[in-house]
Amino acid sequence: MKLNKILFSAALLSAAMTASAQEQPAAKTVYDFNPHWYVQAQIGGQYTLGEVKFKELVSPNAQVALGYQVNPVFGMRLAVGGWQSRAGWKVAPFSTLTADGTERAYAGGNYKWKYKYVAPALDFTFNLSNLFCGFNPNRLVNVSAFLGAGANIAFDNDEAQDVSNYLSSTVFPNTDQNLEYLWDGTKTRFVGRGGVMVDFRLSDRVSLGCEINANFLNDKYNSKKAGNPDWYFNGLVGVKINLGGKTYTARTVEAPKPVERIVERVVEKQVPAPAPEKKPVKQIQLRRDVFFPINVTKVQTSEEKKLQDIVDYMNEYPETNVHIVGYADRGTGTRAINKKLAGERSKNVAKDLEEKGVDPTRISYEEKGDIVQPFQENDKNRVSICIVK
Repeated sequence: MKLNKILFSAALLSAAMTASAQEQPAAKTVYDFNPHWYVQAQIGGQYTLGEVKFKELVSPNAQVALGYQVNPVFGMRLAVGGWQSRAGWKVAPFSTLTADGTERAYAGGNYKWKYKYVAPALDFTFNLSNLFCGFNPNRLVNVSAFLGAGANIAFDNDEAQDVSNYLSSTVFPNTDQNLEYLWDGTKTRFVGRGGVMVDFRLSDRVSLGCEINANFLNDKYNSKKAGNPDWYFNGLVGVKINLGGKTYTARTVEAPKPVERIVERVVEKQVPAPAPEKKPVKQIQLRRDVFFPINVTKVQTSEEKKLQDIVDYMNEYPETNVHIVGYADRGTGTRAINKKLAGERSKNVAKDLEEKGVDPTRISYEEKGDIVQPFQENDKNRVSICIVK
């Protein structure tokens, strides 16, 4: 009875190990990025750097933008922001000597004014989440940074003029002190900017986001001479809407099937006389993958060794021919651009083989653009696959 239990347990263990070995690995879902346009609308507040209290330099601000996401990391947007800026001057009490030698004291104080502006700018955006963690269209939070430049068109500076008139008549009479960079009418100045955005995904099309950006201009923006650039900072919240179809395409990549191991039972039997040995037919075939950088169709120096391998192989086997298929990666460019890139890559590989002495009648080539992606890694699909047989 004890022996039967041992044999039964061994049979169960063997069956479990066989089932585990034959278990099929799960298929993998791969996401391919689709370039797309988007629009943004945001509202918030602005703090303009100055000398008076923080709350006295806060004003309303808004921004709208039209953008294009080129690939999972890089994008561009045309943003137009504006509304109101504020400025302030904290004047300390001081005294001067009059013409007759008498000392005269002047009262100080805090003086504030506001003015309006609109600022169109071109920003270059970088999705840091996709850059460091890989493309994932279902990620709930995406962090991005941007750098840009544009123009600040300021106007309606009447309050600064009123402050200047008051200072000239009461605080600084008979002195040279005042708003030395006071401007009137409409003034356009260069503005540089940069910032950080955080988007919270609601769906493939809609996300809510917040943005903080810093902007710098020349010293004449706030009418007061300070000897350094003027700055203002915007804090914004709003909505982002992706335009067109889905921003990605999902596809399933089947996992490789496990190698089936067949164990034959060895039995004793009479071995017949061996049949005359047949000479195996040699299968002549060679493959080389010629890779290209992004948007490049010329064969790189680093890939020349692969072409020479093909030439040497075809010289050794004169009955062989080579067929070249060009590809482009789906993560960059449009389908039309990728079709053109793939065609030029395969054509240039064929041309280089001819220049190295291969008979043109033994060469054929074609392109498959980004319709077919032979490699799971996106960057490897910028390739021309050469098969000699």
